[in-house]
Amino acid sequence: MEDFISSLPDELLFHIISLLPFESAIQTIFLSTRWRFLWNLPLVQHGTKEDVPSAVSGFIANFDEHNPTRNTRRFRFHFGEYVLLSAILAPNNKLHLHFSAENLQNPEHFSWQIQLNNPQNLSDHQPTPSTFFVKTLNLTSVNHLSSEAISCMVSKFQLLENLKIIGCHGLESMSIDSDTKLLSLTIFDCPHLKSLHIRSYKLRTFLYRGKFPWFLPEFHFNLGNAMLDSRQGPAFNTFKTCDFDRVLLTIKNAEILTLCKWTFEALICPSLSSFFQFYKLKELWWIDNYSKGFYNCEALITFLKLCPSLELLFVTIDHNSYVMPNATKCSKQVSRCTKLQHLKVVKLEGFDNQDNEILLIERLRDVITVEPLILSTSDRICFRNLIRVPSHDSHPPTVSHSLVSQEMHSYKFVQVKHNNKLCPKHGHMSL
Repeated sequence: MEDFISSLPDELLFHIISLLPFESAIQTIFLSTRWRFLWNLPLVQHGTKEDVPSAVSGFIANFDEHNPTRNTRRFRFHFGEYVLLSAILAPNNKLHLHFSAENLQNPEHFSWQIQLNNPQNLSDHQPTPSTFFVKTLNLTSVNHLSSEAISCMVSKFQLLENLKIIGCHGLESMSIDSDTKLLSLTIFDCPHLKSLHIRSYKLRTFLYRGKFPWFLPEFHFNLGNAMLDSRQGPAFNTFKTCDFDRVLLTIKNAEILTLCKWTFEALICPSLSSFFQFYKLKELWWIDNYSKGFYNCEALITFLKLCPSLELLFVTIDHNSYVMPNATKCSKQVSRCTKLQHLKVVKLEGFDNQDNEILLIERLRDVITVEPLILSTSDRICFRNLIRVPSHDSHPPTVSHSLVSQEMHSYKFVQVKHNNKLCPKHGHMSL
């Protein structure tokens, strides 16, 4: 039988759907590709950059999940000659805003200020009767043309709790001001960012990836989850240890932390007091590199002495990671030798050879009182379990001399199948 209904214009099909109960209307996506396409059809508008806030706000205000004629989750807004904004309303109150990228080689530099949850904006709040309230906002490829319009729009999202800023080329200076609700902030891959100012009372998660900027947290907020993946090095060469003091205060009570070796050597170690510790730290991802062709684990061992509650340790060797030219000898700064009594798992990845892995494990045994599960991988797929085997005079070890410890223990690697229980992942590794 020929399908006459599917060939009707979009407007008539929308009208047909609107006459059905919601439970029946949603089933129409299974009728054919034509009906499925209808549900995914984006709303398209044209205007100027000044129209962006009202256009996006109108898109959100018009959304009604239970009304087939108003449940469009995709929106495209064309402004300027080549600029396109794509908006997606995702489940769990997420709004994705993606701008078409400009010239990535020579972007125009800009400063950006975002003010969130300002009580002065309560009278100009996010429009209702929308059933969609933005709690998570993902901003991708914001540039000098769109930053001001985005700031205006975001200031009206009174329930915003999670903000993600990704791939903003040309962004040199950023200021984020939140009086109340912002709980999580993510800034990834903004290669020109040199200055970051954060004013927030309740921030608990801060995830950063990129060159390390001059970072000024205005308030002493206690982060529970902190990622400082600055393996690309500092954003400029005039860092002083005092510039990091406020950052250190914000991460000292973190339970989950990502840190690069150079950051510890250059910015944390020189200013450590003899009593400072990361008392609550349970999961650490340590990003390291070889220095002058060989692996030196002294900075890591020194850092571990500051982490009495550590349970999971992840060590990644990234040969492209920044190396401090004149690193401070950290062991002199930390006199207290805290033993790790709760360490359950050690995962190593990226090591060139087994000798360096065993060198680290041998040094690690100086600061632990338990026998953790030790896993090694080069591709995060195949894992080897490192096992310590007692050596006896009557049974000399069958491994090379470099794999034998001074306490006459030899080591062997046993292939294991990957599973999440045996091989847990650090939460930051998949971001």
